[in-house]
Amino acid sequence: MKAVWNDIVLAESDETVSVEGNQYFPPDSVNMEFLNKSHTHTTCPWKGEANYYDIVVNDQVNRDAAWYYPNPKDAAKPIRGYIAFWKGVKISN
Repeated sequence: MKAVWNDIVLAESDETVSVEGNQYFPPDSVNMEFLNKSHTHTTCPWKGEANYYDIVVNDQVNRDAAWYYPNPKDAAKPIRGYIAFWKGVKISN
């Protein structure tokens, strides 16, 4: 799987985990140089608290367009630290 925004590959892996229609990428498959920590947090009843990243490519910012669960609840342990994308990030095989 590959995550692309503004013609930049943000992540690429054969080891993603699919949850609720989202592909979660292993942390070592993500180009962290394009991600800046956000102050946004949301809570999922079964996964726990999500933290977000802004994506920054060529001075363009896609706010809160990536998220991860640093300490997920037991049901979501397989995605601990894995990163998912949305807000215009194209996910493809």
